[in-house]
Amino acid sequence: MSLPSSLEAFQVHQTLVLNITGLNAHGDGIGHLDEAHPTVFVPNTVPGDRVCARVTNIKRTYAYAQLMQVLTPSPHRVRPACIVADKCGGCQWQAVDYAAQLTQKKDQVLQALRRIGKFADPQVLDVMAAPDPLGYRNKATYPLAWSPDRDRVKAGYYQRGTHKLINLNQCPIQDGQFNPLLAQLKQDIHRRGWSIYEETTHQGSLRHLSLRLGRRTGEMLITLVSCDRHLPQIQEQAQEWLERYPAVVGINLNLNRDRTNRIFGPRTETVAGRPYLREIFAGLEFQIQADTFFQIYTEQAEALVNRMFEALQLTGSETVIDAYCGIGTLTLPLAQRVKAVQGIEVHPESIRQAQENAQRNHLGNVQFLEGKVDHRLAEISQPPDLLLLDPPRKGCEGAVIDQIQRLQPRTILYLSCNPATLARDLQLLCQSGPYELKWVLPVDFFPQTAHIEALAYLSLETKHELIA
Repeated sequence: MSLPSSLEAFQVHQTLVLNITGLNAHGDGIGHLDEAHPTVFVPNTVPGDRVCARVTNIKRTYAYAQLMQVLTPSPHRVRPACIVADKCGGCQWQAVDYAAQLTQKKDQVLQALRRIGKFADPQVLDVMAAPDPLGYRNKATYPLAWSPDRDRVKAGYYQRGTHKLINLNQCPIQDGQFNPLLAQLKQDIHRRGWSIYEETTHQGSLRHLSLRLGRRTGEMLITLVSCDRHLPQIQEQAQEWLERYPAVVGINLNLNRDRTNRIFGPRTETVAGRPYLREIFAGLEFQIQADTFFQIYTEQAEALVNRMFEALQLTGSETVIDAYCGIGTLTLPLAQRVKAVQGIEVHPESIRQAQENAQRNHLGNVQFLEGKVDHRLAEISQPPDLLLLDPPRKGCEGAVIDQIQRLQPRTILYLSCNPATLARDLQLLCQSGPYELKWVLPVDFFPQTAHIEALAYLSLETKHELIA
C-alpha cells in the first residue's frame, strides 16, 4: 500500500509529540504533528493536551498512536473518578471535564449533519446535559472470566480493543446500589463451583452477570447469562440472594448458546422471585424484565419526554404512530396527552410487555402492532399528526423512508443513537423529500463516554410554506 507523502515519514513504534485538538466519535483524541501532517488518533487524551505518543498503526490517510506521556495537560483534563479509567473500555472520557464533553458531543452531531447529511447550516441546539454525569446507569452487565491462576472469578469490562477483562468491584458510572453486590456475587459464583465460559475454547457455562435497578422503586434483578442450565444448586443460591438483598425481587437465568458477541440469548427463565422489576417513569408504572430494552439513564429519559411535550404543544386531538416502540416507554406517556397512539415493534415479547404496561396504567387509546415498521406503515392510509421514530443504530431502512414519504405525517420526531445514520436519514427526508429540519437536540444519555443521542424535529407544514 502506497502512503501519501505526509504519512511516509511515519513508522510503527515511532514516538511523536502531538497537539490534541479534538475528540472523534469513538472518543479518541485528534492529534496533529503540524499542519502538514495527517491526523493521529490517540486514546485517553483531552483536547488541549500536548502529548508524547507512540505510533501503533498506519492507515491510508491517518494513524493511531498510544499515549506515552502527557507533556502539557489540557485545562479540560480532570482526575478520573475510576482508578482503572485508562484501562477499562467501559468509558472513554473520564479524564475530560464535563463541559468539554458536551462541547465535543454537540460538534459530533453538527459534523455528521454537515458531512453526511449535507446540511449547510443545521440548527443544532446545546446538548441536553445530564443531571449527574456519574452514578446514572440503571443496568450493568459484566462479562465473567477466571483470574490467571483460576483462584477467583473476575467480572468487569474489556480493555479497549481487546478481550482482556479488567476486574471491577465498583464502577463510578453505574448506580451505587450495585457496588455492594458485585464482589459478593463473584465470590458466591466461585464458591458454587460454576464453570465460566471461555471464548477461545467455547467451554464452560456462565458468560455474563447482569444487574438491573428501578431507580424510582429501588427494586433489583440479578440475571446470570449461561450457555446451559448446568449450574448446581442454583435454586439454593437464588434463595440465598433473595434473603440477603431485600431490594432484589428476582433471580433470572438467560440461556445464550450462540458463539456471538450478543449478551442475551432468546430465552430467560425465572429461578426465584419474579421475572420483572417495577419502575415509575413519567408518572406511569412499568414492568421491566432482565432483557427488556429500557433507557439506561432513567432521569434523563424523563427529561427528554418533557422536552418533547414542550416542543409539540399537544392539544389532545392528535393521532400518533410510534415506530420502533419497544415496551412503550415513549408511547404510553404520549397516550396520556393525545387522542390515539399506535405503536409498532418487530419483537413479540416487547409487544406483549407494552400491552401489559398499557393495561396496568388504564390507557385505552393505545394499540400495539407487531411486525416490521415498513410493513405496518404500508397498511396505514390516513397520515398521523405525529410520527415518532426511535430506530436501532443502523437507522431507518430504505423501505421505512419510502413509507414515510408516502404517508407524509405533519410532524416527525426522530430520536437517534447514531448521528451518522440520523444524518443520512434526515437528508433523505428533507433534502430529497418534503420535510424541513427545524432543529436537532443532542441528548447526553451516556456521560463519560463518546456516545450521544439526538432528537430531530421535522415539519411538513414548514417545508410547504417555504415552497409556496
